[in-house]
Amino acid sequence: MRIQNILQFTEHHRYYIFRGFTLSSTDDKMLSLIYQPMVGAFAIALYRQLYHGVPEDRTGYSRLEPQRRLFLGLGLEMNEQSRKFVVEQTSRLEAVGLLQTSRLGGSELAEVVYEYELEQPLSPIEFFRNMHLAMLLRDKIGKYAVIELRESFGANEPDELAGAELTKENISVPFYELFKLNMQSFDTELEQALTEVAPTRQAVRSDPTATAGIPYGELILHFPRSSGNRAYVERLRGDADGMSQVNYVAYKYALTVVNICRLLDESGVFDAAGKLNVDELQLKASSMYRQDRKREDDRQRVLAKTKVFAEPDQVEEEAEEVAVAEQDYLPVPNALAGRCDIQQYNMLMRNEPHTRFIRRFFPGAIPGWLEQVMERIDLNYRLAEPVINVLIHYVIGGTDDSRITKAFLDHVASNMLMKGVDSFEKAVQYVRLQAQLEQDKEKRKEASVGSGGGYGGGRAAGNRGGSGRPGISRKPSIPIVGEAETSSVSAAELEELRKLARKLDGKG
Repeated sequence: MRIQNILQFTEHHRYYIFRGFTLSSTDDKMLSLIYQPMVGAFAIALYRQLYHGVPEDRTGYSRLEPQRRLFLGLGLEMNEQSRKFVVEQTSRLEAVGLLQTSRLGGSELAEVVYEYELEQPLSPIEFFRNMHLAMLLRDKIGKYAVIELRESFGANEPDELAGAELTKENISVPFYELFKLNMQSFDTELEQALTEVAPTRQAVRSDPTATAGIPYGELILHFPRSSGNRAYVERLRGDADGMSQVNYVAYKYALTVVNICRLLDESGVFDAAGKLNVDELQLKASSMYRQDRKREDDRQRVLAKTKVFAEPDQVEEEAEEVAVAEQDYLPVPNALAGRCDIQQYNMLMRNEPHTRFIRRFFPGAIPGWLEQVMERIDLNYRLAEPVINVLIHYVIGGTDDSRITKAFLDHVASNMLMKGVDSFEKAVQYVRLQAQLEQDKEKRKEASVGSGGGYGGGRAAGNRGGSGRPGISRKPSIPIVGEAETSSVSAAELEELRKLARKLDGKG
């Protein structure tokens, strides 16, 4: 029980008990011989007192009562020391899984109410499967005493059957072979009444996020004992919010128990106070997820290549060619102009594998980075062959060479994948739509440049004079002299002009 201020837990606060089971003789033996050496006799006495708070022959809730009754039943004084002692004993029960304590509050309650939810003791088989509990018992009573206790809870198989090799046949009779129910007269009122009368637990308002379902026992079992974060991970035993956050991160990034233990063992996941740093955990989990994805993609590509090389004798049957409708024709790019007409080019693009189609755009070898990108698009994105060929036509066969980059190829392929382009016809419509969008973008850009140039020139001219009013200049507007139209000169006039020029030069 985590209590920050002892005044939050007093004998005046009210409490109630919930129990959904009854103790059997095996459970009593487990409490006396197994749990009592681990948590102490007083903690087991507290457990039994809480157990009898609900009548023996019933399950469900007890009445709301002040904790003074609990203190008096344990023979404790009403003081601070007794409160700390009860908190310590409940914490022991919570640590071994016998009790869950909650604090309830809300607008409908004028005070804080404590809930003690009892858990049934584990069966001998389940207890000794939890290694952290078995090792705690070993630290308390010793290894040989634990072995003896384990043997005292089980009855051995008869000697005649222990060493024999026998075949087992299930000859039990199922329910519906012996009993027949009248399903037509099914009583819905009875089902509803049974559901309403049963003492069900109140729904707890919690974060409705998904979880990986990793229990604390499995987490601590795989976590290294020599780790510096071992003490912090052990605190998650009673931290429901911390365990839910760990499970959510494991679910979000598809991590196994071993992977999440590896992340919790790294530095920075817990702060100095031992609190889980969820942001740092998500950052490390995201990095591991990306690395695993990259390795998986590489593995798929290697396996695909291995399959091709492992079966060289198996020749794939040639698929029947599919005709292309005239309205779905795409123009022949400049790189292939003169080598094929539009019908041949579209037939190749529709029916040829992308590995052969892309070679037609290169006179020699295909760049290695381009082969890797197309291989990833084929094996990881799983686009259809005709769609990949249309992608090659759009990017590599286009006139803009600056678009032939890894980023642009990956962007177009992922965009096709998101838009559900899975056929040749859809790919053609996608390419035409993108071309139309690019043309509209260029037109808007030209229009904005034209209008922006005139406005910017007038604004610059208006602000040059330093006037407070924009658009008005202090300098006079000087007209710019344009080129005058030259008229034709006759030969006589030209000779007169030459004489005048020599006279002025003193050569006349």
